[in-house]
Amino acid sequence: MAGKPVRPVNAIDQTRRMLSLVTYLRERPGARVEDVARAFGITEDELVSDLDVLPMCGTSFRGGDLLDIDTDGERIWWHNPAALGADAAEPLRLAADEATALLVAARAVATLPGLRESDRQALLRATAKVETAAGEAAGASSRLSVTFESEGGVFADVDRAISERRRLWIRYYSPARDELTEREIDPIRLVSVGHTYVEAWCRRSEARRTFRLDRVAEIRILDEPAAPPEVELRDLSEALVQPAAEDPEVVVEVGPGGRWVAEYYPHDSAEELPDGGLRITLRTPDPASLRRLALRLGRDGRIVSPSELAGSARQAARDALAAYDGIEAGTAQGAGPATAVGQTATGGPDTGRDRQERAL
Repeated sequence: MAGKPVRPVNAIDQTRRMLSLVTYLRERPGARVEDVARAFGITEDELVSDLDVLPMCGTSFRGGDLLDIDTDGERIWWHNPAALGADAAEPLRLAADEATALLVAARAVATLPGLRESDRQALLRATAKVETAAGEAAGASSRLSVTFESEGGVFADVDRAISERRRLWIRYYSPARDELTEREIDPIRLVSVGHTYVEAWCRRSEARRTFRLDRVAEIRILDEPAAPPEVELRDLSEALVQPAAEDPEVVVEVGPGGRWVAEYYPHDSAEELPDGGLRITLRTPDPASLRRLALRLGRDGRIVSPSELAGSARQAARDALAAYDGIEAGTAQGAGPATAVGQTATGGPDTGRDRQERAL
């Protein structure tokens, strides 16, 4: 048998492989282990590992529904391939809460302005079928409703522009810079990752950009045809923000309380630090947007480089703390324990300003 796997196991790749493996083995009873491993481009040890998992899978956990697959080390045998046959499949059943959620969502989408009439009619027909199948469970959905506000009109215009291949003019709010900008964009597709976005080619920046629909203050469909350059569509299922290799590099050091940054921000590397923290290297097309991260981290992290970004983050913290000077002065004049917020090593008051400036 071949040696140990030479690459780390990826759960998603393994799941996809096992799904394909089920079909492959059902069509090839008594297949040789080495032939199957070669066909899937994996080692024999990886294949055997998959075969150890497959008997735990099936249409249910009742006897006879689990896959009965084994190997003698040379060949693979499937003793109950009918377990996944057409006769074994059960009709899809919706729980009451699932049926209610589906019907409410379908009715809401059917009211969107700008929805193509053919799509609306198809949706209404599908909704009627779900209502019939849900029976009494459909009653609760009739007492609920969802309405779309401004984003619905933006969605309709973007959807129309994509279908008609036309350019859009938008006034867009950028929270990182706290400003409205005017842009002409060639829309590519609509995506939903928590919020709804349009991925487009921005004529102002001459680059691919993603715009959140609820931040579009104004929108117009232009007569000019949309002509975005050929771009490879990205897989946005894991994260919307996927930095490019040419984006500026930023280094952030975080303490144990800031390790969450490595989980929420795509990064190139995360090195362990002696105090239990991390030195994180990441890329972003807009480094200035990380000032908010620095303020949020407080004593749990700081920007190391580039130096100008670290300086601007330090200044932003000082500006924010300056707003509390009046409050601190008023509190110091009052009586009671509220005037003491901690002590420094020299015995003086350890204010929020002291802690924040040490962190940055």
